[in-house]
Amino acid sequence: MIDIATTYMGLTLKNPVVPSASPLSRHVSSIRQLEDAGSAAVTMYSLFEEQIDLEALAQHNFLEQTVFMSAEATAYFPQAADFNRGPDGYLELIREAKAAVDIPIIGSLNGVTPGGWTRYAKLIEEAGADALELNVYLIPTRTSLTSDGVENTYLEILREVKAQVKIPVAMKLSPFFSALPNMAYRLDWAGADALVLFNRFYQPDFDLEELTVTPRLVLSNSNEMRLPLRWIAILYGHVKASLALTTGIHTAEDVVKALMAGADIANVASVLLEQGIGAIGELVHGLQQWMEAHEYESVTQMKGALSQQNVAEPAAFERANYMKVLGSWK
Repeated sequence: MIDIATTYMGLTLKNPVVPSASPLSRHVSSIRQLEDAGSAAVTMYSLFEEQIDLEALAQHNFLEQTVFMSAEATAYFPQAADFNRGPDGYLELIREAKAAVDIPIIGSLNGVTPGGWTRYAKLIEEAGADALELNVYLIPTRTSLTSDGVENTYLEILREVKAQVKIPVAMKLSPFFSALPNMAYRLDWAGADALVLFNRFYQPDFDLEELTVTPRLVLSNSNEMRLPLRWIAILYGHVKASLALTTGIHTAEDVVKALMAGADIANVASVLLEQGIGAIGELVHGLQQWMEAHEYESVTQMKGALSQQNVAEPAAFERANYMKVLGSWK
């Protein structure tokens, strides 16, 4: 019998398909639907640093007073009413979800500065979360902020949270580190239980008629998984932390590729928003069919089969492949 179970951050999951943080986890009813559809776990939508910090509320009031008085993009900040349920509501939702489903619930904290907001990691643990994902959504726009400063922010936040909780902690990474393997190694050494590749930064657009900066959500496609696919294949076997591939998982073949690169789980969101929660069952069933057709007995047998350390041509992940691809165009 084919075994599609996997282990992620020490958690045993019935399959490797896990919904990532999205609006689908805002209500207990939809979390139940995710479980019924075949989800192995659910990562909750993010609780933001700005929702927790009282100082952020004062900042919001200041920004709101001047939002229409400046040509700067202050209107890009979300209105307070647009935020999710807030810290207390978030904790209550985790409690309700844990009581309603049998699959692991992974909390999500989103912040950019070491500080008091990280105390909510302990509260999320006390609410019943099985693990926690840290999403450091940091856009370094200041010329005074160095690469060391960015990297140390990730490490400081991780250390603060790890000092407060006993549940596993995952770090969701940006793809823009100048030496990603070194950063992954340092986070691994600092105690990260998983590395999630990659954070998908949503780029603003320009409205040329209104001359404003406009937030615009564009869902992913399968081509976008090539970036995390490459780096997971490179990191596999070099860090102890679990690896999660997020961005671009839309088909069962995408799930297979993630596992072959070395990922323990494949995070999905866009495909569920486009096709509905039932797409999870199709991904899981498609994975089983592919494994049967190619005579794989378990997910464990597949993991890392196409990682850099296991392929016949490891240079395919390096500069030689860049030259080969350019030379192939006719």
